[in-house]
Amino acid sequence: MRVRLAALALALSLWVSGHGGPAAFAQQPIEFGDAYTIQSETLGEARTINVWVPPHADEDPRAPYRVLYLIDGGTQQDWFHITGLAQLGALSWTFEPMVVVGIETDDRQNELTPQASDERYVAEFPTSGDAEAFRAFLTDEVKPFVKANFPVRDESALIGESLAGLFVADTYLTSPDAFDDYLAISPSLWWDDKALGVEAARLMAAHDYEGKRLFIAAADEGGTMQDAIDQLYGAAVEAGVEVHFDDLSATETHATIFHQAALRAFRRLYAEPPYDYGPTPWYLIEGGEPKPAQD
Repeated sequence: MRVRLAALALALSLWVSGHGGPAAFAQQPIEFGDAYTIQSETLGEARTINVWVPPHADEDPRAPYRVLYLIDGGTQQDWFHITGLAQLGALSWTFEPMVVVGIETDDRQNELTPQASDERYVAEFPTSGDAEAFRAFLTDEVKPFVKANFPVRDESALIGESLAGLFVADTYLTSPDAFDDYLAISPSLWWDDKALGVEAARLMAAHDYEGKRLFIAAADEGGTMQDAIDQLYGAAVEAGVEVHFDDLSATETHATIFHQAALRAFRRLYAEPPYDYGPTPWYLIEGGEPKPAQD
């Protein structure tokens, strides 16, 4: 086996050298969206956001589009696989196309957690607690930039998983007017001894949720995380708001849930009518024959 591999490597090297090496091949990077730098006054530093617009937006009758704001939306985070789902919707017409805006996070512990009241969490996570400032950056700086520069309409959604899901749930409960839809995938609601779950009913009673939708998905985490997710979902049901819950604990872990849950959320919340492909072609019908040529 080793002899075969060595012979193959030698043959390949001779072929490449005989064809001018890599320079003989045309090469260019594959682009999937564009990166922008925003000098944030709120955060006091330059921050990166990524933006993907459905193809041929200038010719698409469905434009302008809803905006999906993706927390942890850096290229080394969840950018490619969630934007890939958006591309699937745009190409397949199974759910509506959307502009995806990826918000790259830096110190997730700091940016995605609300201030803890339990001193144990403050001690364990010393940089935590600045979710409010990160939310202000998103709503006061990123959203106006997107609205001014891309083919978008007013409807928007916020999506995130794990600590980003905690940020989604926190925003839904404390600032529901910021977005229309909130997609919290395996949200880390264990944070601060389940504070958001415990306070969910009280927080929801203080705000108007008309026209707002909450989608929650959970994997097999269990424990305090599942307890708090159940508290949030129960409070939403009791309040009579539109809430969807996807229990994926039988098939998904915390590491695998995001892609599957996001696809299910998009199909549920943004489904489009079945695409009309016209009459079934003859070759897909048992015993079918092409129509005779017309004289």
